Amino acid sequence: MTTLTVNETRTPPNVVAAIIGVSVVASLFIFWLVYAHAPADRNGSYLVFLPALNAVLNALSATALVTGILFIRARRIAEHRAAMATAFVFSTLFLVAYLTNYALHGESHFHGEGAIRWVYFPLLISHIVLSVVALPMILITFFLSLSGRFPAHKKLARYTFPIWLYVSVTGVIVYTMLAFFRG
Repeated sequence: MTTLTVNETRTPPNVVAAIIGVSVVASLFIFWLVYAHAPADRNGSYLVFLPALNAVLNALSATALVTGILFIRARRIAEHRAAMATAFVFSTLFLVAYLTNYALHGESHFHGEGAIRWVYFPLLISHIVLSVVALPMILITFFLSLSGRFPAHKKLARYTFPIWLYVSVTGVIVYTMLAFFRG
């Protein structure tokens, strides 16, 4: 009979399934909010700072992510955990502000014309698709870390980190392009 330590135990499939289920429900809710829900503030007069706040939160998340990767490469585990928790908090605050903004104001339209549209829309589409992919990956990566499954955490984090960073950085770029080409 083999005894397993916490680090060697397999991830319970029901936890991963629950995380994926919550992620799917959250993604469907966001899709509904963006494409089917009527904005509550059609005049756009309440909380108009939210898009800029979202860009700041994405930038702070990206900064914390890069800081976290630098810490883990230097084997500074406690600092790595703090940086990644900070990135998670910034991303969570972003999601709350994002949902609030869409509930109030609805979808933003890009007013750029010509070749810039060939830059903006592929960037936006990749940002949206990867943000849907990132959500369960981030949650599972955090679960693996918090439950002491460090080998599995490390394997998944190699994929989660660049996707999460891409989504954070492209969020700032999308906001900047929308603001620059505001109609």
